[in-house]
Amino acid sequence: MDATMNQKRALITGITGQDGSYLAGLLLNKGYDVHGLVRRSSSFNTGRIDAIYQDPHLAGVRLHLHYADLTDANSLSRLVRQIEPTEVYNLGAQSHVRVSFDQPIYTADASGVGALKLLEAVRDYRDHSGAPVRYYQASSSEMFGKVVEVPQTEKTPFYPRSPYGVAKVYAHWITVNYRESYGLHASCGILFNHESPRRGETFVTRKITRAVGRIHCGLQKKLYLGNLHAKRDWGFAGDYVEMMWRMLQQDQPDDYVVATGETHEVREFCEKAFARVGLDWRDFVEIDPRYLRPAEVDLLLGDPTKAKQKLGWEPTVTFDELVAMMVDADLELAQREKTLLDAGHSVTFKTSRD
Repeated sequence: MDATMNQKRALITGITGQDGSYLAGLLLNKGYDVHGLVRRSSSFNTGRIDAIYQDPHLAGVRLHLHYADLTDANSLSRLVRQIEPTEVYNLGAQSHVRVSFDQPIYTADASGVGALKLLEAVRDYRDHSGAPVRYYQASSSEMFGKVVEVPQTEKTPFYPRSPYGVAKVYAHWITVNYRESYGLHASCGILFNHESPRRGETFVTRKITRAVGRIHCGLQKKLYLGNLHAKRDWGFAGDYVEMMWRMLQQDQPDDYVVATGETHEVREFCEKAFARVGLDWRDFVEIDPRYLRPAEVDLLLGDPTKAKQKLGWEPTVTFDELVAMMVDADLELAQREKTLLDAGHSVTFKTSRD
């Protein structure tokens, strides 16, 4: 690859996801060349990065997309050698906890062993080229699962309660192992729940705010949810990708909990989201057993003290601001849908039970 010695190049797996899109924007603003891994499919899934990918000053110049898959070791090795990254961010995964019970083998392969395949590709490239490369692993608060202490820190034992959580524990520890065994500059961010208007619509927060917009516009009547009493530490995804970058700028790699230090029930998220448009959530929310997990995680609450002290990181968006941000974005989306429908155009969106 023809590049200057001082030019930073980042490879992001999962670039088309929520975190990947925010991270791509952050790194481009910092002057990086950004390369993203995307899985081949019959339809485009680049909506979250279309704004930057369609910029003629970025697409093909400083932002590049490549077809590859975390389950395909050969494609990963080939891409790493081709791109010659200075930083690698592994954000790709089958990341839906409930779906991981339905697809446990694929989840283990993509979210767990996929990290090993990428680490091997990075180690092989470093050993043969002599070039320094830094690696970030997206670990998850779901690794704590049935928590043994509150709040959870970097030293809290893991007790995963889903195939996704188990896969993430493997990915986390194999990253630590490669750091200690091979001297890789490899860090893990143990991220607690982080949301945004770019969150996938099957995740509970976005499912709620999407329904609020549709209900307010008369496009939907009910919202079906599972456990309303589950407690989560919710932050803003845009804040959390800043933390990923900061980890890789340190002289020594390490692991960090990334969280707000506050916990809120799903019920509270519902209450505030519906109240944003002047509605009472109790008039619209019903429980559907299909959305209950076989093994529930009741409480997640992170302690970000280490991140604050060592990296100078602080979350900037409060829980109330996050809910308002997501509701406002989905209300605007629902209003556009309603306008199209009123004009006689067909609009495809999920039903209230999807």
